[in-house]
Amino acid sequence: MKDSIRKAHLASVTDRFVRGQMDRRSFLRAASILGLGAGALGLGLGRRPFYGISQASAQEQELKPSAEVTKWLSDVGKPFAGTTLRLATESTPPSNAIATQLKQYFEEATGIKVEIEVLPLEQVLQKLTLDVASSLGTYDLYYIDQSWAASFSQDVFDPREQLKNADLAMPNYNIDDFLKPLVDGIAMYEDRMVGVPYDIPIFIMQYRKDVWDELKLPPPATLDDLLKASAAITDAKGPNMYGTSGQMKSGHYSLECDWTAWLWGHGGSIFGPDGKFTGNDEAGLAAMAYWDKLKATMPPGVDGWTWDGEGQSVGQGVAASMLSWGEFFPFFDDPKASKVSGLMEAMVPPKPAATLRTVEQTGFGEIPGVGHQGGSSLAVSKYSKSPDAAWIFMQWATSADTQALITVLGGGTGPTRTSVYDDPRVLANARVGAGTTRHLPAVRDTIANYMGSEPDLPAWAELSSDMIPVALGKYFAGQSGSAKESLDALKTQVDDLVAKG
Repeated sequence: MKDSIRKAHLASVTDRFVRGQMDRRSFLRAASILGLGAGALGLGLGRRPFYGISQASAQEQELKPSAEVTKWLSDVGKPFAGTTLRLATESTPPSNAIATQLKQYFEEATGIKVEIEVLPLEQVLQKLTLDVASSLGTYDLYYIDQSWAASFSQDVFDPREQLKNADLAMPNYNIDDFLKPLVDGIAMYEDRMVGVPYDIPIFIMQYRKDVWDELKLPPPATLDDLLKASAAITDAKGPNMYGTSGQMKSGHYSLECDWTAWLWGHGGSIFGPDGKFTGNDEAGLAAMAYWDKLKATMPPGVDGWTWDGEGQSVGQGVAASMLSWGEFFPFFDDPKASKVSGLMEAMVPPKPAATLRTVEQTGFGEIPGVGHQGGSSLAVSKYSKSPDAAWIFMQWATSADTQALITVLGGGTGPTRTSVYDDPRVLANARVGAGTTRHLPAVRDTIANYMGSEPDLPAWAELSSDMIPVALGKYFAGQSGSAKESLDALKTQVDDLVAKG
């Protein structure tokens, strides 16, 4: 199929899905056939677990770009004054901070107006596919979920090429400052760099240190530690408080995310090097046995929760821990939003119970790691009518200075640049309270040493957001027999779908 025809079909099915003219399963199947991996973060199934701080709080902190950055913007932006740029993006910490609190500084310095549409992920995809199919350049910048990189790699500029234009290059932009695991895992497709890493939600361990100390429990450094501590807390404090929590809603992508952490953590993988499903092998069954025991230490409502319910269960003191998205941590520390301000501790994910499989032992580029990640990139569209102005904005939006401001504003997600973790403004915010950054050492270490990435194949959209979480949901509801029976049946389904291409 010619690429132009494929893109037109993809735009059509995405538009129909968003307009309610196609059900989710049919959309996922069509998207898979057309080569789009749309599974990340539950496409069409819920918002990101983002909690920010108020604009008033940001103003009180007097956060604004550095004088050097402002001068560069003023100088380089003059020829483009009066230009309007447009970006459609998911509700992420960087996008929210830029749209509500920071873009005014860019606009004042450059005279360039920026219109940012913050939308549900499926609507972002709708805007992107329609723009690419028409080549109209309605949007100048593209927010690209990592699972879309292959589909849109030819529709954006490689930032390494853009940096060769010395007249527009931001001083000290330093593309090598982006964390290499994120560049390789999020922003690269074959030999092309599809934008730069923009956002990195990732699993870290978050637990009630006061409860652990009270019961004299060791920090959950291993999966066995987590299970034993969760059981002890549930025994001592249930039903008012349970040991841990989860995001286990049947049929939702969040359930698949939890599964990968336990699967990888027991030495398993979703696929083998032959491209066949391996989630039902010995390691996969060990993971399910562990998960069954751990689930018994979770609140009864966990079967109906996505990431929002999971986060609220910890924030309201119903659960004492969770292995989940690090961007929740500033919410937990906010005394106006949660009941556990100052009580939580962040650390890297528990060590796996068995040796992790290597990339050579998996399939479709799957990278096992207990720290499940779901990042995205920012790129300039090749169809933009103002690509130079868009490149100026993109450099500013992903610069170390702007990332530091976003981080201090309380977005919670980890910076994608190495230097930002050591920025004095970021380090100064490592205190209890809204917008804390005291969890970021754990995020940084997790990215470097514990990060897990899902496989990259066309069928992954349907597998991760439908087939796998539906099968897991039926198992936990007691509707599909033993773990082995459930996973054996899932293997047949997965292998059949993958074989169809």
